[in-house]
Amino acid sequence: MRRSEVLAEESVVCLQKALNHLREIWELIGIPEDQRLQRTEVVKKHIKEKEESTILQLEKDLRTRVELMLKKRKERMNELKLLQEQDQDLCEILCMTPYSIDNTSVPSLEELNQFRQHLETLAETKASRREEFISTKRQIILCMEELDHSPDTSFERDVVCEDEDAFCLSVENIAALQTLLRQLELQKAQNEAVCEGLRSRIRELWDRLQIPLEEREALAMYMTGSKAKIRKALQSEADRLEELKNQNMKKVIEAIRVELSTYWEKCFFSQEQKQAFAPYFDEEFTETLLQRHDVELVQVKEYYETHKELFEGVQKWEDSWKLFLEFERKASDPSRFTNRGGNLLKEEKQRAKLQKTLPKLEEELKTRIEQWEQEHSKAFVVNGQKFMEYVTEQWETHRLEKEKAKQERQLKKTQQTETEMLYGSTPRTPSKRRVLGPNTPGKVRKLNSTTVSTVTPNSTIRSVFAGTVYHSPMSRPPPAGGKPSKTPSRLGQKAAPLGRQGHNKENIELSGSILTARTFKGFQI
Repeated sequence: MRRSEVLAEESVVCLQKALNHLREIWELIGIPEDQRLQRTEVVKKHIKEKEESTILQLEKDLRTRVELMLKKRKERMNELKLLQEQDQDLCEILCMTPYSIDNTSVPSLEELNQFRQHLETLAETKASRREEFISTKRQIILCMEELDHSPDTSFERDVVCEDEDAFCLSVENIAALQTLLRQLELQKAQNEAVCEGLRSRIRELWDRLQIPLEEREALAMYMTGSKAKIRKALQSEADRLEELKNQNMKKVIEAIRVELSTYWEKCFFSQEQKQAFAPYFDEEFTETLLQRHDVELVQVKEYYETHKELFEGVQKWEDSWKLFLEFERKASDPSRFTNRGGNLLKEEKQRAKLQKTLPKLEEELKTRIEQWEQEHSKAFVVNGQKFMEYVTEQWETHRLEKEKAKQERQLKKTQQTETEMLYGSTPRTPSKRRVLGPNTPGKVRKLNSTTVSTVTPNSTIRSVFAGTVYHSPMSRPPPAGGKPSKTPSRLGQKAAPLGRQGHNKENIELSGSILTARTFKGFQI
């Protein structure tokens, strides 16, 4: 065989070895199959170049490529190690399983990219859980301080006492942290409810027992908050007041009855509803009687609070109705026309306003009450009857009272008219009585030789002669023929009684006779 042929065969063998070595490197660093084919094509192109290169140059190029690939392999393996270390730290804090990747092979660029994204997700999870941990820990510490509670479990000590960076931020620990916070908040809420109940009971007993203000102020510092020492102080005061209550049973029950009566009025209880609570009238003051009063008071309070808006509406109507009746009463009072200070005009405006607002308020209450009755399937009662029936009854009573007053005025006017027709009208302002002397000029006139004193115009004269009544203010003309009327020869034996007699007697000379003049209610005869 020729030497040239031998060299050619050796070159082919070297090339084959080089290609095999490249394939091993590609497989070691994890180059995919498609990229291997591309790289093989590149090698093939280099071999087929027009510019002929020596074997030594080819070897040099291949060695350069090998060094480049080995460098990339080292870089990728170093990056993989760094990523695995970060993953280990995050997984220890988060109590998670490390990321799964093959350590024996060189990772591809895609695999490294996925690993980095995974670590970013873990870092975000750590930050979120840490923030939640710090916030929850702060709330737990506040609750423990409020409850005067010391950490008594290993988990509580880990949360409160240990370093925050050392706490495992696992899903289970975060859940246990929230559970602990809920338990402490529940205890705090229960403690606050107990303290508030004690305060309410203390205030109630203060009022019932009429505790002096000085004693109440001594407990002022404990009337807010719910710490253990506050709860202890409140419990002590409540026990002391309970003891005083037992010693002053009658006083306490009577105080409850006053409060109960107030709520009865607020709820518009009828007399029958009040009497239905028989213990209210029991005079044997015992603990059992006190308990029954307490139960009744709680029920009535709850009933009032449940329907407070309705009762306030009814009370508003009740107040407006009373004011309307007051204006109606004043409207029938004659003295109101004095109108001092413009009160009459103000009252008329208010009265007119109430006449408009009352029906609107009644209609609004009617709608709300009908809705309430549909929801509760029972009647809404005011003073023992349905509200609208109660309103109708009030209006009807008012109408009847006005009608009665009108009839009384008409009757009084009729009686007055009959009295005036029988006895003559009575002047509204009595005139001063004057003593008429026999020599008063221009004040006497002759009537059939009888001298009688005249009276002022527009007065009514009742003669003592046969009870004749004269209503004309002027002297009557003489009868036809110009002859004066004759005076009866005899005086009436008995004059009609018009009042007290025997006062202010005056002697008047009449044809040589002495007649007695009497003054009746300002009229002289």
